[in-house]
Amino acid sequence: MATVNLTTDTFEDVVSRDGITFVDWWAGWCGPCQRFAPVFDAASEQHPDVTFGKVDTEAQQQLAAAAQIRSIPTLMAFRDGVLVFSQAGALPAAALAELVQSVRDLDMDDVRRQISEQDAARSA
Repeated sequence: MATVNLTTDTFEDVVSRDGITFVDWWAGWCGPCQRFAPVFDAASEQHPDVTFGKVDTEAQQQLAAAAQIRSIPTLMAFRDGVLVFSQAGALPAAALAELVQSVRDLDMDDVRRQISEQDAARSA
């Protein structure tokens, strides 16, 4: 599956779906972003069951601000609408492949339980 361009209008709908979505936050002037782009695109072809989206932080400044993007490239992973990974910096192909597998292997019932416990602790 090819990567999809995400905008303010499409972002929430795409990342909140069931399944796995990776989001690459990038800009055209960013050298590390340009080096990571082919790695990200290749991963999208290798994992057709995973959605790979890209957000151009220059064109989508409001979305980038809302997501608190402070450094690019930033890679985020969502599973069943839950943000499960966020890290600045480009990954080599092998590390991205390991990350895809790690997100696949998550026990989402356990993740949701941990989130509920954190929310309860914050409101106590």
